[in-house]
Amino acid sequence: MAGQKLSLQQKLLQKLSPQQIQMIKLLELPAMQLEQRIKKELEENPVLEIDKTRDDSDGEQDSSSDSSESVESEISIEDYIDNEPSYKYRANNFSKDDKKEEIPFSIGSTFHEYLAEQLGLLDLDEQQMMLAEYIVGNIDEDGYLRREIESMVDDLAFTMNIEVSDQEMAKLLKTVQELDPPGIGARDLRECLLLQLERKEFRTEVVENAISLLQNYFEEFTRKHYDKIMARLDMDEDDLRDAIEEIVHLNPKPGSAYSNPLNRADQTIVPDFILEVNDGQMAAYLTKGNVPDLKISRHYANMLRSYSENRKNQSQDQKDAVMFVKQKLDSAKWFIDAIKQRHQTLLITMNAIIEYQKEFFTDGDETKLKPMILKDIALATGLDISTISRVSNSKYIQTHFGIYPLKYFFSESMQDESGEEVSTRKIKKILQDVIDAENKRKPVTDDALADLLKEKGFPIARRTVAKYREQLNIPVARLRKEL
Repeated sequence: MAGQKLSLQQKLLQKLSPQQIQMIKLLELPAMQLEQRIKKELEENPVLEIDKTRDDSDGEQDSSSDSSESVESEISIEDYIDNEPSYKYRANNFSKDDKKEEIPFSIGSTFHEYLAEQLGLLDLDEQQMMLAEYIVGNIDEDGYLRREIESMVDDLAFTMNIEVSDQEMAKLLKTVQELDPPGIGARDLRECLLLQLERKEFRTEVVENAISLLQNYFEEFTRKHYDKIMARLDMDEDDLRDAIEEIVHLNPKPGSAYSNPLNRADQTIVPDFILEVNDGQMAAYLTKGNVPDLKISRHYANMLRSYSENRKNQSQDQKDAVMFVKQKLDSAKWFIDAIKQRHQTLLITMNAIIEYQKEFFTDGDETKLKPMILKDIALATGLDISTISRVSNSKYIQTHFGIYPLKYFFSESMQDESGEEVSTRKIKKILQDVIDAENKRKPVTDDALADLLKEKGFPIARRTVAKYREQLNIPVARLRKEL
């Protein structure tokens, strides 16, 4: 066995400081999440407070933060406790005789609770109710039953020791499928659409044709083989068009039809930047929104200054209190500096993007977008590529022609026949315009789109056209066919 020995070794390592980590995390946050992060810091750090009197200048805030740097950390624990902030965590303004009343809080029912409530109105015995509730519990948020009846029967036997036949479960499934909204409990799209058509109040000829189409020629319908359908169902073009119109107005996800306003959570986009144009000059400004201005409490800064002159005869508790306040002061200053640096970095990056895409920001014409990658803005600003990536992630800018995510302005490039670099967004815009204007009876194929782009000076392979089409969420020509 080889002998053990000790040795010294020197290494150069790069490590992020806590301030840098804090800055990186703040840089990634959009406006709404930044507001929540600031509220959390205000709750955790009593030294940090909202500056309600601050104007555009930061004089008072800077002087407050400077005072925290120049003072030694000396303060008595008694003065820290006695000098509480102006707000109270609780108020002792009640007596023992006061009657305590709970305020009821109401919230809407969920989709599955809504279905269970309807089951309670049906004439079912105890076991049937249990089995129906089991079926409802297996329905997903789209309203579909994704499990086979046989597998549910097996689960009931093994997990709940309930023996039930496949026929009885199928019968109860039919009962569940009669609940609202129509189409609930379907096992596939075809059954979902048929359930909705069968619940129609008026069974017109159009509805009957739609039912016949789905029952007998669903696969041909999905593939848009309209000629074959008309021949086999002995329909003319107008009848088929009416039947298809009836089908496309059905809901393929009936679970989404249930909407309770108390459960609805709408996503709101709050732009981080606002584009302003004055005399032809464009510049971006940060939206303040509900993000408050911050400052360091002068009370705590002065507290440290006053007790720095009286360092003698202090107990260990007092020294611990001094250290606590000093740490909170340092943390508050670091947080304010990180917010300032975040604002500066965001503005530098956004203004560089505006300068690079100046032609687009003039009128919002998508074809004027230049090819731009993260490295281009990193070179223009002198910032790291990872910093540009964090700034552009989940951020939005409000312009006079709409609100755009920052990632919208980044795109790859390709060369046209003249060798000029053009953005792939320009090519996608051409594809979108061509497809929007096509004859829906004979949609343009990918090969025809590639030939059309070549005529316009963009030599692109068919597979590249297909990739761009998929990125635009446009189906293939066969699925775009209409009567």
